[in-house]
Amino acid sequence: MDFITFNFEPALQEGLDAMGFDQPTPIQEKAIPVIMEGKDLIACAQTGTGKTAAFVLPILNRISKSGAGTLNTLILAPTRELAIQIDQQIQGFSYFLGISSVPIYGGGDGIVWEQQKKALETGAEIVVATPGRLIALLAGGKMDLSSLEHLILDEADRMMDMGFSDDILKIVNYLPQNRQTILFSATMPAKIRQFSMKILNKPVEISIALGKTAEGVTQSMYSVYDTQKEDLVRHILSQKAYEAVIIFCSTKDKVKALHKVLKKGFDVEAFHSDLEQVERENIMSAFKNKAVKILIGTDIISRGIDVVGIELVINYDTPGDPEDYVHRVGRTARADKEGEAITFVNPKDQHKFVRIENLIGMKVTQNPLPEGFERGPEYLGEKAKASGYAGTPAPSKNKKKKKKPNRPQGGDAPRPDQPRPEQPKSEQPRPPKPRPQAQQPASAESKPTQPKESSPSKYGQRKNVID
Repeated sequence: MDFITFNFEPALQEGLDAMGFDQPTPIQEKAIPVIMEGKDLIACAQTGTGKTAAFVLPILNRISKSGAGTLNTLILAPTRELAIQIDQQIQGFSYFLGISSVPIYGGGDGIVWEQQKKALETGAEIVVATPGRLIALLAGGKMDLSSLEHLILDEADRMMDMGFSDDILKIVNYLPQNRQTILFSATMPAKIRQFSMKILNKPVEISIALGKTAEGVTQSMYSVYDTQKEDLVRHILSQKAYEAVIIFCSTKDKVKALHKVLKKGFDVEAFHSDLEQVERENIMSAFKNKAVKILIGTDIISRGIDVVGIELVINYDTPGDPEDYVHRVGRTARADKEGEAITFVNPKDQHKFVRIENLIGMKVTQNPLPEGFERGPEYLGEKAKASGYAGTPAPSKNKKKKKKPNRPQGGDAPRPDQPRPEQPKSEQPRPPKPRPQAQQPASAESKPTQPKESSPSKYGQRKNVID
């Protein structure tokens, strides 16, 4: 089928034609008719399948028909980046419709807030907001939601993970009961179903390829030690003149550290929560415009960015949640394009990668380490998951002999804050006899090593001396 089948308003169809939208994706094909019928909906589909258009197009069509000049639709998103992206897509689809939207999010300066406030005052039909900022507006009496007809929750599972469930319920209390509620999610855990029962009315359920990655993604992994990761990522990036690469790290500290290493030889930027909102927007804009080729970030960018032509995704750290792997990999091979995803798996993360393979229903190809690299750890697969395999220690280039524990010399007493390591009786040195404190007080030189109240008679064989 094609978009003409939906019988959209001529101005909306004209916009789709101008943007080159010919055939709907599976989630669009199934969700759009349900939304156009006015029914509540729970839709679950992997990232990169066109979920935004699936809920934006029928809403724009409804507003275009009714000619609403007041606030009609509220879209909630977990992050600023996703809210901005949704707003941009709405502007593109509604180019010939004259329908306005405004993104509402925190973290900006006074100028951004004034722009948001002005857009609300002039009567935007659609508001795309993060829950925290919207709660502040509602509490201050700065928004009237009495005319609202549609509530849409995008990336609902992400909002649950970020602890927004209570905020969403507070927001719902401000909304008319007679409304259409639409919930989109990339995964469908039990908590999402339980939550949906509180805000949806007899919803239709649609699920598309849960936990699956896009067919156009070539997936592979390297079994490596952490000490090999920096050299390996440099090797991979030097093999081809990539135009768009995303590297995912587990923490913002790792993002900063890797950025410091790679910026010496590559066009790279770091994206993390310590940046100001203006900095984040500038970096994302540069990445989308190919002014920056490589973006390093945490899972904050695994959702909510839609950059055309991302060629490579590197999981510098194996994600702890298998579903996060799907979201990360979903940054490439979007809209039936092709892409590559490479994951670095260290010994302690092997069981995590087994869970990922189980979720996506396939065995990921293991690449041999490039020539010149020391041998990496053995990848055991299911055996690692069963045995809790942590791998052998990484080889060290500068091996040092293990020092033997220091034995007391002469008459020096052991430090009271460091218990003596156990030794075989044949090697156990005879401890010096403690001198009675009352009869032989410690000299000035010995006070630091023999503080008061440390006699064996008072504390006995004490294992932990840290109170």
